[in-house]
Amino acid sequence: MSTTKGPPVIDGDRINAADIPSALTRAPLTYADDATQVFTPDGRTVYTEKGVRSSGEWKVDEDGRFQSFWPPSEYTTYDVSWIAGSDGQAIGIRFADPKRGATFDGRYTPGRG
Repeated sequence: MSTTKGPPVIDGDRINAADIPSALTRAPLTYADDATQVFTPDGRTVYTEKGVRSSGEWKVDEDGRFQSFWPPSEYTTYDVSWIAGSDGQAIGIRFADPKRGATFDGRYTPGRG
């Protein structure tokens, strides 16, 4: 897994479809409720909440959006945008569900996963 360092980004900018895989796999994410999520380059993901792990899959769909699949049948599509620090470095990813209007902020957490 690489570090969280990368080229400068602008807070709130949509992540280009070609950059989504590297943004997701850059480092584990931690959410506000202290749940964590790890994305791997082969399209797998593990979400851990209060010690309970669930495994799913992810991909970039034909419209350039992030899509997750949680067995047996939960497919969700999100728009993803950068969360940037004051120095322009990416510090996380905001997932926005265009259908429900819900957003989830995941912060990069190197060394945790």
